[in-house]
Order: sequence, then structure tokens, then C-alpha cells
Amino acid sequence: MDTADFNYYMSLILIVGIIVTLLILWVKQKKRIENLEKQLASAENKIHEQQLSEMDYKLNPHLFKNVLNAIQSHAYQTYHSIDSLSSVLDYILYESKKKYVTPHQEVNFALSLVEIYRIKLSPLFDLQVKKKIRDNEPLFNQRVMAPLLSIDLIENAFKHADIQSQDSFISITFEFSENIFSLTVANKISSKTPLKKERQGVGSDILVRRLDVIYRDNYKLDRFVEDEVYIAHLKIDLLEHKAKMLATR
Repeated sequence: MDTADFNYYMSLILIVGIIVTLLILWVKQKKRIENLEKQLASAENKIHEQQLSEMDYKLNPHLFKNVLNAIQSHAYQTYHSIDSLSSVLDYILYESKKKYVTPHQEVNFALSLVEIYRIKLSPLFDLQVKKKIRDNEPLFNQRVMAPLLSIDLIENAFKHADIQSQDSFISITFEFSENIFSLTVANKISSKTPLKKERQGVGSDILVRRLDVIYRDNYKLDRFVEDEVYIAHLKIDLLEHKAKMLATR
């Protein structure tokens, strides 16, 4: 067996092990969250947490399935994407169950997710990922951001872009300035008619509901088409949100 074959089979073994571990931990996480919900003292907090929990239960398996599909489609490349996969799974299992994470953690998670989806693309595909972040801002490393807010916009771009077209592209830009988090995702719209699936659009609906519940009037989400390019722009005023959090304590 040559080195390439050995790496291939080692990658498959690692994936199977990760999948089994993920399923076990996710079941334990679900039971733990259900038990915590029953212990909430305040009726208002209980309703709030249940709303977010219901969204997470739909969101996490959805992300899990898409990540595995991306890896499965190009299994021979997984040996080089294990680090990104490990980072994504750690975030899903341990950080996503928390009410808030730091913007730094969310950005790192999103970048790892992009690297996993990159294996579906041709090396010549125009995938642009940019970071315009001022790391020295205090809130960048404070727990003020709900986890997994980046998923829907990024997944949507990979889902609807025609990755086989020569003039197609996906552009992802993270910005953090003056305590405002911004994510802009753009992609050339595929000319192919997308297949209709059951539960289509669940991720987008959950994203809006989570933003409404958590950030209320401290966020703005714009989605529009311009010159056959779909653009989504999310902007969250984390400083204003933190001020309101402190005022309600």
C-alpha cells in the first residue's frame, strides 16, 4: 500500500470515529440541555431559552449533515482538512450550546467551515475570503455574540453558486470595527434551476428568528440581488446590545 492509499484509508477511519463520537456527544448534549430547561426558575427566561433551544436543535443537525456531505463528496482530500473539521466539531459540540461566544471564536469557526466547503471546489474557482478586523477592540474577545450566526449566509452562497461556471464566484468578508460585527457574503447566482426540497429555507428562517429574539433592534440583515449577484449583509451593534444586557440585570 503506497502513501496516498494509506492516507486515504486513515482519513476514512478518522471520519468514522469522528461521526460516532459526534453522534454520542450530541445525544448527551441534547439530554443535558433538556434537563437544564426544566430547571429554569423564571417563566420568562424559560420561554426565551426554549425558543432558542428549539432553533438550535434544528440548526446543529442541519450543519452536521452539510459538513459531512461536503467531506464525503471529496473523501480523498479529507486528510488535509482534519484540522478544520476538528475545529468545527469542537465549536458545535462545546461552544454552540453557550448563550454567547466571542466574535473572535465565531469568526474562527466560520473560517474553518469555509475551508471544509472549499474541498468541493475546483482550485481555479474564485473563492474570496477577507478579514477586516481590528483585534484590539475590547468586545472582539468578550462573550457578546450568539454562536452559529454565520452558518446560514455562508451555506447559502455555496448552495446557490454555480461552482462549475467559469465566471462564478463566492466572496465572504468579515469586519469588526467600533464594536460592530459585519458579515457580507456574495455569490454569482447559478443559472440552473435549484431543486426544490422539503424544509427548504429552514436555516434562513431560524437565523431571522434568533436575531429577533437576541438582538432585537440592534441588528440589520439585508439580502438583495444586483447584476445577477446575490448579496447578504449582516450587521450587529454589539456595544449597544451589551449596554442593554447590563441594563436589564
